[in-house]
Amino acid sequence: MSPIVQCSCLLLLCLTAIDQCHGGAQGAQSCMDRHQMVGVLRQMEKFLKGQEVRFTEGLRITKSKLAALQNSVSKFPQADQYMAPSTCPALDAPANGKKFGSKHLVGHEVHFTCNTGYHLVGLATRLCQENGSWSGVNTVCKDVSECASNPCQNGGTCVEGINQYKCTCPQNWSGSHCQHQTQTAPPEWSVMNDPAFSRKPRCAKVDHAQHCSCDAGFHMSGTSDNSICQDVNECEVYKLDRGVKLCVHTCVNVPGSYHCSCPSGYKLLPDGRSCEDVDECLSQQHNCTRGTTCINTGGSFQCVNPECPRSHGNISYVKTSSFQCERNPCPMESRSCHLAPKTVSFHYLSLPSSLQTPATLFRMATAAAPGRPGPDSLRSGIVGGNAKGMFVMQRSDRQTGELILVQSLRGPQDVAVDVDMSEYTDRTFQAKHVAKVHVLVSPYEF
Repeated sequence: MSPIVQCSCLLLLCLTAIDQCHGGAQGAQSCMDRHQMVGVLRQMEKFLKGQEVRFTEGLRITKSKLAALQNSVSKFPQADQYMAPSTCPALDAPANGKKFGSKHLVGHEVHFTCNTGYHLVGLATRLCQENGSWSGVNTVCKDVSECASNPCQNGGTCVEGINQYKCTCPQNWSGSHCQHQTQTAPPEWSVMNDPAFSRKPRCAKVDHAQHCSCDAGFHMSGTSDNSICQDVNECEVYKLDRGVKLCVHTCVNVPGSYHCSCPSGYKLLPDGRSCEDVDECLSQQHNCTRGTTCINTGGSFQCVNPECPRSHGNISYVKTSSFQCERNPCPMESRSCHLAPKTVSFHYLSLPSSLQTPATLFRMATAAAPGRPGPDSLRSGIVGGNAKGMFVMQRSDRQTGELILVQSLRGPQDVAVDVDMSEYTDRTFQAKHVAKVHVLVSPYEF
């Protein structure tokens, strides 16, 4: 029997005994003795106190266990998992694209763009949401398909390449976009009369129908029953369609392709289209004899042996180097000798045809002997040659003059110009120097 049931029975017994005692004589015969009643009540009091102590102790133990349990749970790593997040994970810029925005807090946005040649797949803007995740899906930058615009006409098949595409045309159609219907008269960019520039087409049956195609560099020609692959003259196609030369000098068509060539005296550069002059003098590919000097020109060379001015009167010259003559000392009384050029130098310049002007070609400068002051002014000008109006001479600073080409020259031609420069100190003439410049213009613009 539980303590609560026991307590209820004792309490019911006491209440019954009290009612009997108040019920008269008949009740008095069965009325409990007063001492018995007091004993029962005291027993109930003790019982209730014991139950109260037990209940209080149990409540205390239960509270203690609850506090310990809460403390233990708060130390779990997952304790904060139900707290609302305040940031989103970092986002990287997509490959071949850029990201704008560095904050990852709730409510902030990041934006994406793609580099040229790529298009955006996904959202251009993503928002950091309250649940700690970004809106939308991952953004990527995909290569712009050259075939996406369907450039091939009349049933042609577009084949992707590196930054370009090629159309494989069906029978009876040709051209870069399958835009030309095969005609009896061949197009001007097609090679028709040379068997070396023809190929048989590759044909296969697909769904009971025959489909034929040509190799790269060829186009389909003829009728559906008698077709042939004719070479495409890339040199003509490029010139007609785009107005820009494939080659700097000469484009040579070959079956299915082309190659570039350079004129004599030039070599083809690794890019396959540009030409560079061969320096015959440097590579010892010249036939200059002893006593002459090899001068490289555009596509060729020259053997030169410049001579000093002839002696006359008291004026004479001696050759001090292959390209320099100096005047012998003058008699003190000879004014004409002092006015004659003190030095005569020779210069050879190789220029491409149609050089952009104005262009500085040559500079003359004064020089003083060690320990002696130089001239304080100079005067320069053009004094001879066969290039009237093509050059001007001007001073770039106090002791330097420049020869400037002002009219474009077309080659091949040799142009000569004589330039003098006079030195003055305190407005008194000191000396004159002459430079004989030979401009060798190439017939080519490279």
